[in-house]
Amino acid sequence: MLSDPTRLRLLWLLSGDELDVGSLAERVSLARPAVSQHLAKLELAGLVIRRRDGRRMLYRTRGGHVRRLLVEALNAAEHHVRGIPDHD
Repeated sequence: MLSDPTRLRLLWLLSGDELDVGSLAERVSLARPAVSQHLAKLELAGLVIRRRDGRRMLYRTRGGHVRRLLVEALNAAEHHVRGIPDHD
């Protein structure tokens, strides 16, 4: 799930806010159907949840652990790109 840059961006946005498909589509410059497909995959993986607000469906990450996972993944990628050795 995290290998796709669009899904990473969506998760990052949803880790700080609750947003609908239209708002997400605008922020990532993609069509709404494409964003909806990504959200469906993220929901299936248990990374995002949704709730109805009138006619809109709002999405957010399942919890703070998702944001921590993103931070760790991005830090690991940055260390790899910069050639910084792991110190596990």
